[in-house]
Amino acid sequence: MIFNSPSKGELNLEQVVIDILKYISEDITRPYKLIVGSDSHPGAQGTCYVSAIIIHRTGKGARYFYNKMLDRKTNSLRQRIFYEASLSLDLADRLSECLKKHGNKDMKVEIHLDVGIHGDTKELIKEVTGMIVGSGFAAKIKPDACAASTVADRYTK
Repeated sequence: MIFNSPSKGELNLEQVVIDILKYISEDITRPYKLIVGSDSHPGAQGTCYVSAIIIHRTGKGARYFYNKMLDRKTNSLRQRIFYEASLSLDLADRLSECLKKHGNKDMKVEIHLDVGIHGDTKELIKEVTGMIVGSGFAAKIKPDACAASTVADRYTK
């Protein structure tokens, strides 16, 4: 799985984790949030899915990485939301494992979901958040889901 970074170019997951740990080591006095989120957008060629990893230095900016893929099938909104959630869950799990491999087993990953109390996705909130929380990760929904609704969304179109 290859990720793109606006400042670092193309990186694999291992390189992303090394960059995240280096970024944290530059200022260990600040708290950090490690966030994963996915978004999708159907188009003429198929549905574009983007998953993002964000390392947020609270009060001092962030760094992000994203992976983009095209699925030739255009699915229903429900299928897309669940697929987005499963992409984020898989990525969060891989990220956690890679962090442990690099000696950082305490960093928690938060998953941002592209669902909210307004709009067509409100009926899916309990199901997708339950899937994430039941897997051991914290889940956030819109408007608090910047990884999905801002970063990943930017690269779906």
